[in-house]
Amino acid sequence: MENTLFSKVLVTGADGMAGNYIDFGIKTNRRSMDITDLREVLSVCRKYKPEAILHLAAETDVDRCERDPEYAYLVNGIGTYNMAIAAKELGAKLVYISTAGVFDGTKEGSYIEEDVPNPQNYYGHSKFLGELAVKGTLSNYLILRVCWMMGGGPTKDQKFVAKIINQIKNPNVTEIKAVTDQIGSPTFGKDLISAVKILIGKNETGIFHASNTGIVSRYDVAKFIVNTLRPEVKVTPVESSYFNLDAKRTKNEGLVLKKNIMRPWEEALKEYLETEWKPVFNKI
Repeated sequence: MENTLFSKVLVTGADGMAGNYIDFGIKTNRRSMDITDLREVLSVCRKYKPEAILHLAAETDVDRCERDPEYAYLVNGIGTYNMAIAAKELGAKLVYISTAGVFDGTKEGSYIEEDVPNPQNYYGHSKFLGELAVKGTLSNYLILRVCWMMGGGPTKDQKFVAKIINQIKNPNVTEIKAVTDQIGSPTFGKDLISAVKILIGKNETGIFHASNTGIVSRYDVAKFIVNTLRPEVKVTPVESSYFNLDAKRTKNEGLVLKKNIMRPWEEALKEYLETEWKPVFNKI
């Protein structure tokens, strides 16, 4: 029964970080379906007639979104609206992966699903626009908010974990810097896909937070990576202003989950490093 159910899931962005862990359904990418082209979206979806759509495709480069907000809105806003239109026509459930970046980061304590979004950069605005498109178009949907995505190993990961590893793989590097004034809840793509399968299998609807559990700083994550792969490297704490990035980063992206579907971030990161990075670390 489960195999039949998941064989009828159409996946966008299947060649991305989280898509790396998908072992089911109809996989599409930018070449096989341009989510910003409604005609193409409808044509592909009509061809496969999925019972659910897992919408992973997105522009997640926060600084690129800041430099080119029209592109961010096109991919994350209009692209998601197009997928919602297709899902509505087919009567399919839409699973949209959103972000903790829809919040303003000023809350004392972690964000719950019912907290009111208030994005602070173009990436957050564009992803929230996607949420509004889904909620305004469909009743059968899942919006899953994640934070600090990791996954895909050396070939797919271009986020924080990979950036730290790419620094410390250089034997001449003895010190790196990581910020202490940003906290969040790391999300392992493998665990996210497992959560998606659980929620689809139970026919859940609504908004769920789907990060790994626990609240941690960027510095803490960097220390964990260094201690696992190259403990002799020193990690120096700095404030976020040190890096002078294009997009404003919020101080707090910590999430708490109303569903017990994700393990602690330490367990997830340990597995990720041990299975996907350690075997190739010295060869990179």
